[in-house]
Amino acid sequence: MRTHSGPRKRKGSGVAILGALACSLALPVSAQRQPTVQELLQRLEALERRVGEAPATVAVEGDSAPATLGDLDQRLRILERRLELQQEEAATRAKEAPVIAVNDKGASLKSANGDYEVKIRGLIQGDGRFFSSGVPSGTYDTFLLRTARPTIEGTLGKWVGFRFTPEFAGDSASIVDAYADLKFSPAATVRLGKFTSPVGLERLQSSSALSDIERALPSELAPNRDIGVQLQGELAGSKVSYAIGVFNGTVDGRDAVTTNPDDEFEVAGRLFVEPFKDDAGFWSGLGFGIGGSVGDTAGTGNNILPRYRTPGQVQFFNYRSAVAADGKRTRWSPQGYFYRNQFGLLAEYIASKQELQVGATSAELENTAWQATASYVLTGEDASYRGVVKPSKPFSPGKGGWGAWELVGRYGELEIDDGAFPLFADPVVSARRAKAWTLGVNWYLTSNLKLVVNYLDTQFEGGAAAGADRDDEKAVFSRLQVAF
Repeated sequence: MRTHSGPRKRKGSGVAILGALACSLALPVSAQRQPTVQELLQRLEALERRVGEAPATVAVEGDSAPATLGDLDQRLRILERRLELQQEEAATRAKEAPVIAVNDKGASLKSANGDYEVKIRGLIQGDGRFFSSGVPSGTYDTFLLRTARPTIEGTLGKWVGFRFTPEFAGDSASIVDAYADLKFSPAATVRLGKFTSPVGLERLQSSSALSDIERALPSELAPNRDIGVQLQGELAGSKVSYAIGVFNGTVDGRDAVTTNPDDEFEVAGRLFVEPFKDDAGFWSGLGFGIGGSVGDTAGTGNNILPRYRTPGQVQFFNYRSAVAADGKRTRWSPQGYFYRNQFGLLAEYIASKQELQVGATSAELENTAWQATASYVLTGEDASYRGVVKPSKPFSPGKGGWGAWELVGRYGELEIDDGAFPLFADPVVSARRAKAWTLGVNWYLTSNLKLVVNYLDTQFEGGAAAGADRDDEKAVFSRLQVAF
């Protein structure tokens, strides 16, 4: 004999819900009588309106006949199903809803599954430059907008990433970064577009994370941003990183122009190792490697031959206008850093060799530079190569928060090949060597706001008439930085 357990169980469920409805909507029995079926019907209709649909009319026998328990049970089943559908719909909407975040790293909009993401970031740097000696006529004390860069970056599915950064500081707008990444795996990503050439250590560091206001002398010999294609990745649990690419080729210390200036190409690469990364030991912040480039270049002018500047951004060396690049250009740069708690140390060496010609005379000249930068966070926060110091107590007057304070010291030298003088470079206007040191104080009010003061002193060998040395360049630089 079939028992029809399903329907009986279902009706029992409806009666149980009716009882629960009565208990939830009525006062306790001890305080008041049990509600009538008609009263329960009215309250059920009110619940149905709250669910979002007008209740259906229940047929009755005569105008005054009350609804039966069967009618209420049917209505409860419908209400149950409506609630289930609404919950399922809400769960589906939650899974598909984008994730919006705004924090100290900017704003981001991400798809629910994380495959698509757009980030909006920005960097603003306002500087003050004040010289006391050693600068040529036409160089003035000034306030300037050094950097004004919005950045849009993100991912388009699992395989494609992108970044676009224009620069609005200066007399005209330009493009700093514009590239796309094809992300096959963490060990193999192909990058195409305009981005920083993988040679110099300090050149690869974000300008918002620099310990000093301006980069050191070795960065004058390293290529900056170039246009090309690069294979890059991380191996051994991100302890080994590499990059190798083919580029149009750019002059020492400068960005590439929009097109290839000499119909030649350059190969650049870098290998960097952090053997104790993610370990808790003393050497966890150690990293070292080597970068380099090689390629042919030919021609004259500022897009082919370098001009070298001091950390005060004043030019102290250039080749004569009749000199032409005529052959191979090579660079190589051993580099490394060590960060441990509040302490940081960054050092690099770079040599740039170029085949040159003036008239019937040819030569291969090699210019070299090195620097070491030490920093210490007085307030106890961790120093880092990749980011700014994040204050444990952000600036908050009257509440004991004064941000983080950091002391920085740097020394470096840049030496011109002796063979450059006097044929390839004029010893009266170009120095043979520059030796620069910088002392600085960094005040991180918050993770987004930074105030910097640097004292810069650069000494020269040569660069003046009658074989004399150019006057020492001394200056005080200041910076207000907003980064997010």
